[in-house]
Amino acid sequence: MAAVTGSSISLPSHSRLLQQNQATGLRSVSLSMQRKSFPSLGLRTVPLRFHRFSCAAKPDTVEKVCEIVRKQLALPADSSVTGESKFSDLGADSLDTVEIVMGLEEEFGISVEEENAQSIATVNDAADLIDKLVAKKA
Repeated sequence: MAAVTGSSISLPSHSRLLQQNQATGLRSVSLSMQRKSFPSLGLRTVPLRFHRFSCAAKPDTVEKVCEIVRKQLALPADSSVTGESKFSDLGADSLDTVEIVMGLEEEFGISVEEENAQSIATVNDAADLIDKLVAKKA
């Protein structure tokens, strides 16, 4: 069984090269955790290699969302807005995010439920949801 302490995890092991606990006779190895969150273990950090970024949305959907975000946030046309861009990093507050969602609904002829709107944090999140809702509508 794994034991979690501070920012490390101790896992039982049978290797003779590892330290043996005198009281229990168990051998263990410690793994240091850094960077991102790992909520299933209640830790705040996880190595970046465990994170995968993917976007199932069509490239033209992502580009259209980028345009709408630029327009709603009054960003210059040459500003860097990509699929990975977080609305909050672009300066959007909760009202801006609502306005972005309303613009997306109007542009794509869809209706975004409140629970789905709350899960949108990046351009890719919005584009994925749009493609899903458009496909469901068709």
